[in-house]
Amino acid sequence: MDELPAGAPRETDPAVPDRGKGGLRRFLRRMASTKAELEAEELQKTTDDEGATPITDCAARKRHCVAGTLRTVTLRPRGGAPALEAELYDGTDVINLVWLGRRKIAGIDPGRRLRAEGLVSLQDGRKVMFNPRYELRGGS
Repeated sequence: MDELPAGAPRETDPAVPDRGKGGLRRFLRRMASTKAELEAEELQKTTDDEGATPITDCAARKRHCVAGTLRTVTLRPRGGAPALEAELYDGTDVINLVWLGRRKIAGIDPGRRLRAEGLVSLQDGRKVMFNPRYELRGGS
């Protein structure tokens, strides 16, 4: 049997990563993944932790709770009235959040984490939630 030098970590040492339980496979997958794929995977995990429905699973004409990161925030008039639109991404899909009659909402900025609840509808093939209840989450 080979002797390890004094102070060298052993396989049973908690400081040594699991080698037999997919540790190498996870490491190689992370190295081969793009930054966008890794961010999407992390967003999906936090969405699950918050108990939100993945956006890809949201059905039209049903109430859902979604969580993710705001990608864009724009002011688009609808029918002559102001409307603040934000695109929420959770790692699986996007949904547009629209607040009618609003020009600005404090804290609703690109990069911000958000949890929203409301009725999902489809407009031009895209998922939309009008005037959702929302909760700002940790920073950008």
